[in-house]
Amino acid sequence: MLEMQGIETFYGETQALFGVSLNVGPGEVVALLGPNGAGKTTTLRSVLGLSPPRRGRIHFDKQDITHMPTHRIARMGISWVPDDRRVFPTLTASRNLRLGSRRTRFRAWEQQEMFGIFSALEHLMGRECENMSGGELQMVAISRALLGSPGLVLFDEPSQGLAPLIVQGVMNTIHRLKQEGISVLLVEQNALAALEVSDRVYVMDRGHIGHEGCARELLGNAALRQRLIGV
Repeated sequence: MLEMQGIETFYGETQALFGVSLNVGPGEVVALLGPNGAGKTTTLRSVLGLSPPRRGRIHFDKQDITHMPTHRIARMGISWVPDDRRVFPTLTASRNLRLGSRRTRFRAWEQQEMFGIFSALEHLMGRECENMSGGELQMVAISRALLGSPGLVLFDEPSQGLAPLIVQGVMNTIHRLKQEGISVLLVEQNALAALEVSDRVYVMDRGHIGHEGCARELLGNAALRQRLIGV
């Protein structure tokens, strides 16, 4: 579903990614782990065209999107759940969801289905987002991503600042996406939670991919986890 080959991305003259290659298969959940500053968010931004790579190629759904503008990439079926949610604070949850709704070649999700995933969301529809908690905002952000009919969802630190019970709900949602055949690339500091829901894992360090493997194997190998991600 997603293939990155030899991606090199810069901020001005400062290089952030060095030959990054990774792939996400259809209906696969792939974790992207590593310390702060490793290049994980830049990898997502490169996919979205927000930080276009200077070298390398990116393919989504068998099409080259390397130099596409972000709005075209989104319309192809890639959704993003950013680490700071990026909802419109003065608009209601309902308005935010309507703004994110679009149709692609992938499965179309309906608003009623969001209420089935997040039971509290229905009672938040008329509330302005600036009056919501972090967990409530995350419900809106994930629901907005799904209403974009994605084939691939990019999650950037979805558990950041959330209570453990809310984190479990977010991870359950990612598992639900996998069951629905939606691909996920998951950037997450809570490495154990990410590994539990993922099929494969890449570990980044200083802009390089340092490890690639089965998520279950890394989850079960404490010594390797400690060496790679300090957990």
